[in-house]
Amino acid sequence: MPDIQVPRRTLLLGALALVLALLLANRVLRDAGTASVGPSLTPRAAAPAQARVVVHVVGAVRRAGLYTLPQGSRIADAVDRAAGATRRADLSLVNLAAPLADGMQVVVPAKARPGAGAGSASEQAAGPVHLNTATLEQLDSLPGVGPVTAQKILDYRDQHGAFASVDELDAIPGIGPARLETLREVVQP
Repeated sequence: MPDIQVPRRTLLLGALALVLALLLANRVLRDAGTASVGPSLTPRAAAPAQARVVVHVVGAVRRAGLYTLPQGSRIADAVDRAAGATRRADLSLVNLAAPLADGMQVVVPAKARPGAGAGSASEQAAGPVHLNTATLEQLDSLPGVGPVTAQKILDYRDQHGAFASVDELDAIPGIGPARLETLREVVQP
């Protein structure tokens, strides 16, 4: 078999053309795979580089479970992803405008049934205050927490994200070890 002499320049141009063809084919195949996802995908959800949060929605919702939402979503978005609240839901106890944080549990409480359990109606409806969804008024109603400290709790939540534990309240000015022990009985993250 005779040796074929191919100029070096021709080899380099051929290699460059092959690399470009492979890159183009890769892009076409990758774009074709994402187009098959369907039209229900919103532009926000289609952005692969956008940060996401995973939340656990429980309580009086139609489909409780884990949901992945775009960073910056609100509790209302998580409840919508869980197919909405049920008729038993008491949404007045949930701050639907609160921002979501990764790993957060969103609890949608059910309305208290008349005559259920022991104690007064206010004791039945009260239950623990959830630090990640509580409003200023709910935090202000806690023992030893006034409006100023309640605002500090909200500011802390906005700056640092969801509370992972009740112990994080210790980082808030005005809440010392004694008050933290009192609050431990009436709050949850």
